[in-house]
Amino acid sequence: MKTLYIDKEIKYIGSQLAPHWIYKNFKIQGDAIVAFCGECEVKLSEMVDIEDVINKEPIYSKYMLSFISEQFNTELVEGVFRQRLLITIIKETLEKRGFKAERNGDDLFVNNKKLSVSIATKSLTSVLIHTGLNILSQNAPIDVSGLESDMGIKDIKEFAKEVMERYSLELEDIILASTKVRGV
Repeated sequence: MKTLYIDKEIKYIGSQLAPHWIYKNFKIQGDAIVAFCGECEVKLSEMVDIEDVINKEPIYSKYMLSFISEQFNTELVEGVFRQRLLITIIKETLEKRGFKAERNGDDLFVNNKKLSVSIATKSLTSVLIHTGLNILSQNAPIDVSGLESDMGIKDIKEFAKEVMERYSLELEDIILASTKVRGV
């Protein structure tokens, strides 16, 4: 899986969770994960999570680290497993840096405050995953934790690159592990 940290700010509005967005914008073809920082504002009309639409819960963060992944030849249930793997890798990366994070499904909490948003969905050609981590906790519609404002993590780019590299290596290792066993 290819990885890329995008150095320019991008406002995540939900429309980026689309097939071939990574390929069209960054010329990365195939399975990939990218990360970028910027404001996050997903209106109900762009929401993929039907539960959030029913509950009228749009997403807003003044400044968020977003990960977008597109993975081909994958069904939605496997995509959700891969989303949960990404969340677990983020949790482990935080814990390696000395922060205690709690995972509940695809959500991460630090000090009982929500750190993340995440969704996995299926397009005609791929599985798409968006995971966002608050960098700043100010002006959020609910009580949230922020990587920088609450945990003091300043090296967001390095954090993002470590997460993406670990995720890519883990998926490659899973595929490799499946090739070394004898069928019974």
